[in-house]
Amino acid sequence: ERMIKDLDEASCRISNLVGAIKSHVHMDLTNDLQPTKIHKDIDNTLTLLGYKIREKNITVKKDYAEKMPDVLAYVGELNQVWTNLIDNAIFAMGEKGELTIETALENANVKVCIIDNGSGIPKEIVSRIFDPFFTTKKVGEGTGIGLDLVQRIINRHNGEVKVNSVPGRTVFSICIPVSQNQALGH
Repeated sequence: ERMIKDLDEASCRISNLVGAIKSHVHMDLTNDLQPTKIHKDIDNTLTLLGYKIREKNITVKKDYAEKMPDVLAYVGELNQVWTNLIDNAIFAMGEKGELTIETALENANVKVCIIDNGSGIPKEIVSRIFDPFFTTKKVGEGTGIGLDLVQRIINRHNGEVKVNSVPGRTVFSICIPVSQNQALGH
């Protein structure tokens, strides 16, 4: 009876993971702007990175805005943003870290903050973290293109990415327009 219950739980986890992967990557089939649900996209990213979160016993807290509208975006690219930022946050934290994801609707913009309680980014290098090929990771651990890619994608969405970091609290804030037509003045 216990084995059947374990198999049932495992098949549910597999089904959820496959669903997250399909949702995460199927949008790459087009280069067009498409409406997307930011919360669902972030949740799918958390599912895909769940093994890393569980491995470090990280607590995830979500403070999602109520009534978040669909956002017009290059969905596959935006999913790369969430993946890079959340993966970096996980990397920055030790065992039993805390990852917080907050969303808000500010005027005609969606704001997403990804917050970790890791060691922080030293002041002397924070101005360089978005430079191509700059990495704080050891050889073989990072390519130095993650945050450069994040910035390029957010710029393509007529948005802005900011970082604020002190030891114990690093916040990456992403702000993008709900509608690219509004951002382009159409």
